[in-house]
Amino acid sequence: MSTAKIIEISATSPKSFEDAINEGIEKASKSVEGIKGAWISEQKVQVENGKVSGYRVDMRVTFVLN
Repeated sequence: MSTAKIIEISATSPKSFEDAINEGIEKASKSVEGIKGAWISEQKVQVENGKVSGYRVDMRVTFVLN
């Protein structure tokens, strides 16, 4: 039997939502071991001068406790 924990993180990217997700997971896995999945709870865009300038995701990351 295993036990998991969930943390919430936010990540941003100037390119896309997908890139923000990948960057967030990559950064989280540098300090958290055993990441098994993530749930994207929110997606937002930053707008400057009438154009999208950034992409932000809020996600819940699940990892297994040792």
